[in-house]
Amino acid sequence: MTETRTDLSHSMKSVPCKFSLSQGHLKLHRKPDDIVYNRLIATQKSHGRILKQGVSAVESEIVTCYCESKAFCNAFQLFIETSEWDVVSATAIIGQFSNHHLYEDAITLFKRMLLLNINPTEFTFGTVLPSSISLQNLLLGKQLHACTIKMGLQSNVFVGSALLDLYAKLSTIEEAKSAFEDTQKPNVVSYTTLICGYFRKERFKDALRLFHGMPEKNVISWNAIISGYSQSGHNEEAVNLFIEMMREGSLPNQSTFPCAISAASNIAAFGIGKSFHASAIKILGTLNIFVSNSLISFYAKCGSLEDSLLLFNKVQKTNLVSWNALICGYAHNGKGREALEFFRRMQAMGLRPNAVTLLCVLLACSHTGLVDEGISLFNRVKLENHELLNPEHYGCMVDLLSRQGRFGEAEKFIHDLPFDPGIGFWKALLGGCMIHSNTKLGEFAAQKILDLDPNDVPSYVMLSNAHSSAGRWRSVSMIRKDINEKGMKRVPGCSWIEIRNKVHVFLTADRNQEKRDEINVVLIFLAEQLKETKVYHCWSLI
Repeated sequence: MTETRTDLSHSMKSVPCKFSLSQGHLKLHRKPDDIVYNRLIATQKSHGRILKQGVSAVESEIVTCYCESKAFCNAFQLFIETSEWDVVSATAIIGQFSNHHLYEDAITLFKRMLLLNINPTEFTFGTVLPSSISLQNLLLGKQLHACTIKMGLQSNVFVGSALLDLYAKLSTIEEAKSAFEDTQKPNVVSYTTLICGYFRKERFKDALRLFHGMPEKNVISWNAIISGYSQSGHNEEAVNLFIEMMREGSLPNQSTFPCAISAASNIAAFGIGKSFHASAIKILGTLNIFVSNSLISFYAKCGSLEDSLLLFNKVQKTNLVSWNALICGYAHNGKGREALEFFRRMQAMGLRPNAVTLLCVLLACSHTGLVDEGISLFNRVKLENHELLNPEHYGCMVDLLSRQGRFGEAEKFIHDLPFDPGIGFWKALLGGCMIHSNTKLGEFAAQKILDLDPNDVPSYVMLSNAHSSAGRWRSVSMIRKDINEKGMKRVPGCSWIEIRNKVHVFLTADRNQEKRDEINVVLIFLAEQLKETKVYHCWSLI
C-alpha cells in the first residue's frame, strides 16, 4: 500500500486543482465557469448527504458526478479511498480520466484497480491502452499487452485494435501486423488502423492491398485510404480511389470531400474537381467549413479566382483557414496587391494572422515585386509578434530580395540570420542570380548548396544554365561531366493537361507516352507551317 501512496502523490502533481478535507466535504480552491461550478456545488451537497446516510461512493455514483463537474482531483481521491469498486464502475471512471486527457491519472487508477484484485475486461484495456499511446510510452504499452496475454484477452477485437494502434504509432509496423494477425475476427476498425499504420511508414502498396482485401468497407475505411494517399502527395491515386468509392455506391461524408478536393487541386484537375463540388452539393446539401475551405483553395489553385472568391463570399462564418486559402490563391496567381488587400480586410475583422497567413503574404510580395511592402511587414511582425516567424519566412525574404536583384541586402540578411541557413536559403539566392545573370554570386551560392548536399542535382543544373547564359561553355561541360561521373540523374521535368476529365501527364524524354506518335505528327506539321511564316524566322534568330 505504501507504493500506491507514492504513485498517488506523484500523480496528484498533474491534477489541475487542489482540495482539502473538512468535516467530510471536499472543497475546491479554484472556481471554474458558472455552469460547472453550480454542478460542483450540487455534487458537494449530494456528497455531504451521502456521507451522513452511510451510502458508499460506488452505489451513489458520486465519483462520476465529480468527473462530470470536472473536479477530477476530488474524483481521484475518492477512487483511491474506496475499495468496493466493480469492473464496470472502475472502467467507467478510468474512461472519464482518459477522455479528459488525464492519462497518467488513468494509469494510476488502473494500477489501483489491479491492487483491489478487480480483473480488467476487454473494455478496460480498450480504455487504458490509448493512454499509453498518448503518453508516448511504448514500455507501458507493452506491459499492458503482457497483462492482456495473462488474462487471455489479447485476441479480443477491442483489445487487438488498441494494441494494433499502439504498435503502429509507437513501434514497428511488423509488431502492429503481428497484433492484427493475433486478433480474432478483426473488424473495420482493426483494418483501418493497420492501413493508417502502413501510411505512417510509407508502405503504400501494403495499405492498398490490405484495403482491397477488407471483407467489408465503410466510409471511415474509405476516408483512411483516400486521405492517406492525399496527405502523402499521391494525389492521382487519391482522386481515383474517390471515384472508385462513388462507383461502388459508398456515400462520402463531410470528411471525405476535403481530402478528394485537395488531391484534385494539387494536380490542377479542374474538371474532376468541379464534379466533386457538384457531388458534394448533391450528397451533403449544406457544405461545412472544411469542405468550403477546400473548394476555395481548389478553385484558386486552378486559377479560377472568381469562383474562389464567390465561394468565399458564400461562407457564412469564414475562419482563418478560409482567409489563408484566399490570400494564398491570389498570391500564387500573381495578384500580390489583391492578396495584400484581403490581408488588410482580414485584420480589420479582428482575425489574427498565423504563420501560414504571413508566409502567403510574403509570397505575394515576392512574386509581384512588392519588396518594400514585404520588408515592412516582416519587420513589423519581427518586432510585434516574432514567435510567428520560422525559417520559411526568413527564406521567403531572401527570395523576395534576390528576385529583385537586391543581392547586397540578401547577403546581409543571410549573414544576420539567428540560425545557420539551410539549402533553401542558398537556392533562393541562386534563383535570383539566375534571373539577373549574377554568375559570380551564383557560383558562391551553388557551392554552399553542394557543401550541404553534394548530390543536389538541381543546383548543378541551375549553375550549368547560369554559365550557359554567360557563354561559358567550358564550365558547362565540366559541370555536366561532374554530374555524369557521380552517376547523378536529373529529375525529369513534368507537365500535365486535363482533357475531358482525364489528366494526361508528360515527362521529359518520355518514350512511353501513349499518344507519343500522334503528338509527334502534330509537332512536325506545326514546324512545317512555321517554316513558311516570319515567326519561324524570328525563332531561328533567337
